[in-house]
Order: sequence, then C-alpha cells, then structure tokens
Amino acid sequence: MLSMKRMVVLAVLVVLAVSGCGGLRFAPSEAEKQNVYLHNRTVECAAQEAERENSSAHLQQLTQAAANQSEAIVAHYGLPTVLPATDSIEKLVGVENKQVTAAAQADALERPDPWEVADGMLELGIAVAGVVGGVYGSRAAAGLKLAQEKSRALREVIAGNELFKRQNPEAAGSFKEAQGGQSPGTRTLVATLKNS
Repeated sequence: MLSMKRMVVLAVLVVLAVSGCGGLRFAPSEAEKQNVYLHNRTVECAAQEAERENSSAHLQQLTQAAANQSEAIVAHYGLPTVLPATDSIEKLVGVENKQVTAAAQADALERPDPWEVADGMLELGIAVAGVVGGVYGSRAAAGLKLAQEKSRALREVIAGNELFKRQNPEAAGSFKEAQGGQSPGTRTLVATLKNS
C-alpha cells in the first residue's frame, strides 16, 4: 500500500504530466516520416544541383548545410516503412510526393485535446487510488473525482463564454471588463484553456 507521501508525489507527477499538454504530440505518422525523408532527399538533390551548376559558393554552402541538417531530422523521425520515389527531380516534385506532403501537414496539425488528456490522467489517478484502496486511496480517489468534475465544469464555462462572445460581439467589451477582477493566475489558466 502506498504511503500518503508517495500518493502526494504521484499526484504531483500527474499534475506535471498534464500541465505540459500544449507540447504533447502524437508519434510521427507514416506520412510525416515520408515527408521528412522527401525533405532530406530534396535538399541533398538541391546541394548536388548547386554544385553541378557551379552556383555561388554561398548557395553551395547553404544547400550542403541544409542537407546535413536534414539528416538529423530524419534520424529523429525515423525512416518510413515505404520510401517515396526520390530518384529524380521530377519524382521529388511530382504529384505523389506533393500528396505525401499535404498528408504530413494535416497530420502535423493534429494534437491531442488537452481536456481529454487531463481527463484521462484523472481517470488513471482514480483507478490507481482504487487499486491502492484503504482510507488514503479513498480520499485520493474522491479528491481526483472532484478535480475531474471541476475540470469539466471549467471546460463548459469557458465554452459557454466563448459562444456568448461570438453571438454577442457588442457585449465583448463589457464581458472583458466584468472579468477584470480575476487574479493573474486565473486569467492565465483561462487563456491557456481557451486557446487549447
């Protein structure tokens, strides 16, 4: 059974994990990996062409540096399962590779919903507290359940406020003025949640 001290440490870790949701991303998709590979091959080809065409020394240095830097990005993302066609300039700039890039852009814009991540983390905390059991487990579960309910309530209030401001743009100034008494911490929290 976990001691109260360990439960507090666990709760702090959960809060720290949830607080970083703005930077949370999915693992790279196959399209993103293909696009990174395409980028690497494109800048390598550009460096070779710059040298072949005897371009200025600056352009040759820049394209070679971009090719070298692109290798680190490929190493970070990993190679795709299916390598796109890159054996000629025509294939590099062809329709199929443009479609890969469009799919990668769409995938890159996807982020997990911070509300859903936080809700999932609270559910996990409630489950862990239930497994731990005992008085401390019951208290922790009750506290996490209350935090989850408050999170949902805050989400609903923010969504309602944003809807009101969109439907009543003439009242937006008065609305902001009425919120002027909020503490800086509350304003920051609401702004962060509103923009997620």
